Amino acid sequence: MSEDEWWRDAPTRTIKVENGLRARSTRGDIARTWWSRRFIEVLEELGLGGRLERGKRYARQGQVVSMSLSPSIVVATVQGSRPAPYRVKIGVKAFTADQWAQVEQALAGRALYLAKLLAGEMPTGIEEVFEGIGLRLFPNSFAEFSMECSCPDWEVPCKHLAATCYLLAESFDTDPFEILAWRGRSRQDLLDSLRARRGGPAVAPEPGPDPLPDDPAAFWAAGPVPPAPAPPAPGAPGAVLDRLDPLPVLLRGRPLTEYLRPAYRAFAEEA
Repeated sequence: MSEDEWWRDAPTRTIKVENGLRARSTRGDIARTWWSRRFIEVLEELGLGGRLERGKRYARQGQVVSMSLSPSIVVATVQGSRPAPYRVKIGVKAFTADQWAQVEQALAGRALYLAKLLAGEMPTGIEEVFEGIGLRLFPNSFAEFSMECSCPDWEVPCKHLAATCYLLAESFDTDPFEILAWRGRSRQDLLDSLRARRGGPAVAPEPGPDPLPDDPAAFWAAGPVPPAPAPPAPGAPGAVLDRLDPLPVLLRGRPLTEYLRPAYRAFAEEA
């Protein structure tokens, strides 16, 4: 039987999956945040809209059996019309250690970006940070993707790949760090590096007062008490907040330090 004859005689009814990975969205767009929509927009701009629509139905039906993400590659299994699920791979080039060092150096100088990342949000200008050093966070050409599916469909992406893309976008909604992990940097490694770069060199502690003598008589014979040191020069209100590591406390999705700054300014005005 030729390939064309097999394709004509092959069953077309999709085998339903119990407990598959189902998209949370039941209608309309699947991606909710700007960064996950950006990922889908890139694919749609490549002329893949019709195939993505078929994949969207698969994602909502729960046809994706499993999906895992690691640096540079996403691996999934998707149930189609054949008994065995199809094997799907979506690859993208991970950035090198040197490239990530440049990204982290650029991000470390932007406190607001770090605060948003700590709050589980992707800063809106982060793409410009990558572009500033000649990189792209989101691929913008089909050549930057590597897509494979074990199904007999010759179209790339097929609906199995497209379904995986939609579930991948939803995972980006939940955790934007997965986009960065796909590019080769885990959440913990990135945050640790940013904190280390913002911390700067260690500051030697200021010398304290001389210890009291053991003999009380020597204490009273030590002469007049030296004058108290002059108070430090006033600085910018809330400057101490910038010397601290970001506090791991969020109120309504914002770092606690953002609420403390107005109080520091009010205290300075009263003084």
